[in-house]
Amino acid sequence: QVQLVEFGGGLVQAGGSLRLSCVASGRTFSSYAMGWFRQALGKEREFVAAISWSGGKSTYYADSVKGRFTISRDNAKNTVYLQMNSLKPEDTAVYYCAARVGDYVSFEAWYDYWGQGTQVTVSS
Repeated sequence: QVQLVEFGGGLVQAGGSLRLSCVASGRTFSSYAMGWFRQALGKEREFVAAISWSGGKSTYYADSVKGRFTISRDNAKNTVYLQMNSLKPEDTAVYYCAARVGDYVSFEAWYDYWGQGTQVTVSS
């Protein structure tokens, strides 16, 4: 069982930056691939970024955030990060982190554990 808690959401102006953190419980964090998803009001939840298990050498991004967002992990701290730069109003959403055993994927249904989400609001 893994419990995930996200931190770092807030209100930021367009063009600004935020860094989200997701802290996981348990001693086997490095064995989980991690992903970030987001859900805007009235829309379905969508994939944002994912990182492979262990050293996190492989990453994958949605086209909408590629070049602006960076996912990384620190296994010693049981934490995965999402650095968000050049934020746009359309990035406004609740951001969720998720964990799964196995390869990193963009499919929401393949993730086993989810955090409660953190709100990110980008003003124009």
